[in-house]
Amino acid sequence: MSQARKAMASLSNSLQLKHGLALCCPHSSSLTRPRPSSCIRFRSFTRNFVVSSSFSNDNREFVIVGGGNAAGYAARTFVEHGMADGRLCIVSKEAYAPYERPALTKGYLFPLDKKPARLPGFHTCVGSGGERQSPEWYKEKGIEMIYEDPVTSIDTEKQTLTTNSGKLLKYGSLIIATGCTASRFPDKIGGNLPGVHYIRDVADADSLISSLEKAHKVVIVGGGYIGMEVAAAAVGWKLDTSIIFPENQLLQRLFTPSLAQRYEELYKENGVKFLKGASIKNLEAGSDGRVAAVKLGDGSTVEADMVVIGIGAKPAVGPFEAVGLNSTVGGIQVDGLFRTSIPGIFAVGDVAAFPLKMYDRMARVEHVDHARRSAQHCVKALLSAQTHTYDYLPYFYSRVFEYEGSPRKVWWQFFGDNVGETVEIGNFDPKIATIWIDSGKLKGVLLESGSAEEFKLLPELARNQPSIDKAKLQKASSVEEALEIAKASL
Repeated sequence: MSQARKAMASLSNSLQLKHGLALCCPHSSSLTRPRPSSCIRFRSFTRNFVVSSSFSNDNREFVIVGGGNAAGYAARTFVEHGMADGRLCIVSKEAYAPYERPALTKGYLFPLDKKPARLPGFHTCVGSGGERQSPEWYKEKGIEMIYEDPVTSIDTEKQTLTTNSGKLLKYGSLIIATGCTASRFPDKIGGNLPGVHYIRDVADADSLISSLEKAHKVVIVGGGYIGMEVAAAAVGWKLDTSIIFPENQLLQRLFTPSLAQRYEELYKENGVKFLKGASIKNLEAGSDGRVAAVKLGDGSTVEADMVVIGIGAKPAVGPFEAVGLNSTVGGIQVDGLFRTSIPGIFAVGDVAAFPLKMYDRMARVEHVDHARRSAQHCVKALLSAQTHTYDYLPYFYSRVFEYEGSPRKVWWQFFGDNVGETVEIGNFDPKIATIWIDSGKLKGVLLESGSAEEFKLLPELARNQPSIDKAKLQKASSVEEALEIAKASL
């Protein structure tokens, strides 16, 4: 098996989302080991740092490692509890204050004449209707920001972090919010050639846009969220676009074959070509050293001016392995209050393996909604008497072809668990709905192009899991009628 095939197959195995989550979520009982109190008093120390805000002392009572969505929403929650000013420090590898990362594969990639998103427009927490937390916001709130200086080691006994530049940071309570890193092709098969792109941060997106401006032929490897969203963006740039993936359909971890076929047809109508069930042997360089083609397992080649690799991500555990990992779903293991096995250390967002309460199994979810909610829940538990465990309802969505002048915009939402039988209603003109039913109960629901009221109904259905008449649903003449039948079952 080729190195590329191994990388894609391995990732595909880890991403078999039978249960509709962003990564594997095998059935597992909830964590049962006893936990000490999450509120750990900080220890004083004396050391001076160059910081972005004025502190009354050098004690870092609370430290967040990571500068993504979770960090931004955690910071807001600290502020809401009056515990940020002079107490909170955020350490990030990025050059920017926390931002709404989903924009990078959506509005950020719009053609330059189609009003693309740019910072500071999508700093957290605008994605949920909150205040835009610019760098100035953190200064005003007395939050210490350390940019472009990732943490490289931790001493849990001394409660000390060391950054890449050599800074020593003593913490009282630590929240690990490091997210994920993009899964990459090995260098020896061309994974690092000029013109080969991965996308996780603003720098990646800027590099990708630079290539889009010059390219004619784009090849996207991977048929998941990244693949679908980048392909839609490339269509807006009027580029020759191909998607290659080893599965037999788009977004196999969530879409039914029938639903995938509908979206594939829409993409084809926009000029996108599909190579399904294909393995990749290597990426080939041209005479100038840049990527020029993708060589497939069958020996054929696909020409490319640029290649975007979207084959998933890995939890950015980095120096925190000693905190305790989950060997099944990956990431740092936590309980329902996001406490790790070490008192005073928490993990949230993509990097956290947590008990998915309503389905009684361990999960690690890579999604902005979970990043926001887990960060808020963790901080509230840390700072207040809140003791109820996190009860997350899996939620995924995508929005594509939304740039100005697009003939059709696509926006779907999914809530719940994709298990059991399915009923599909609608003709994708533009609405279509898929409902998952297991043992007579509604388990999950996906809706394309719904109204605000219809989208609002979905989480209520998925959380309540009402008994529902499958035969009656199958006879529904429209999406609206099907949703009314589902609503009446509540």
